[in-house]
Amino acid sequence: MDMSKKRVSTLYRVSTKKQVDKTEDDIPMQKIACRECIDRQGWMLVKEYTEKGISGSKVSAADRDAIQDLKESATKGEFDVLLVFMFDRLGRIEHETPFVLQWFVENGIEVWSVKEGQQRLDSHADKLINYIRFWQAAGESEKTSIRVKERTAQMRSQGFYTGGYIPYGYKLVHKGRLNKRGEPVKDLVVDPISSVMVTTIFNKTIVDGYGSYMVAEYLNSLGYRTLNGTKFQCNTVNRILKNPIYKGDIVLTDGTVCHFEDLRIIPDDDFERAQKYCNSVQRSMMKKDRYAEPLKVKECCRVICTVRIADTD
Repeated sequence: MDMSKKRVSTLYRVSTKKQVDKTEDDIPMQKIACRECIDRQGWMLVKEYTEKGISGSKVSAADRDAIQDLKESATKGEFDVLLVFMFDRLGRIEHETPFVLQWFVENGIEVWSVKEGQQRLDSHADKLINYIRFWQAAGESEKTSIRVKERTAQMRSQGFYTGGYIPYGYKLVHKGRLNKRGEPVKDLVVDPISSVMVTTIFNKTIVDGYGSYMVAEYLNSLGYRTLNGTKFQCNTVNRILKNPIYKGDIVLTDGTVCHFEDLRIIPDDDFERAQKYCNSVQRSMMKKDRYAEPLKVKECCRVICTVRIADTD
């Protein structure tokens, strides 16, 4: 080992698993850039740390194994330089990350970024720049989150599938739509097979007066299963009965309702009848619970009185 060269540990981080190269299970862009920087500086790479799917704005440094391992290695004097692609790879928590960087500097470690150079803390101005950098990073993270939410809401309002669970009675198919990278994506459509069971669930409820438990037992007795291959439960039936997507309505996060007739399985009248039935059952159960409590108290008093009478005898 050439002791004249500075020893470097690198940290690579991406916020979501989608950013990881699927073929190599790696973060190649950051790794390549950091290795090229090490070659230019004449340094020596000793260890690489990788964080896949770790949010720098949501996960504290105290809960990140890579940061804790780097700190332990630094206290043992195992490297001289901590190199990242950009400083926000250390984190995006404005009230914490500046002090993570400061900790390394105060423990004799030079902290470098491929894109931003070295962060020194020799003066108050340096410390201010250090704080401002991560304050800006936190703001960018918040803006990105808002943009993603707005984009997702816009796509949902246009009837596009944006992820999450697939409601029973539907399936995903390619309809020719491409994402912004030009890759084909799937859209939600009514499944002609399982949608028949959705109609059966509503009919058994509003026509035959079946409760959710009876509906689940009925479906299970016929050998039907959920999309996950499990038996129907009363909670599963209740979620289906209360989901407005079956009348073609998608509810956005802000409460806005967007209607898509091509997603309809149940007529409006049948859906509303099902809601009234579910609400009446819920009110009946609440009423039953309300009257059940006094009976328990009376029973308790009766037992206590009986015991006391027996004691006096």
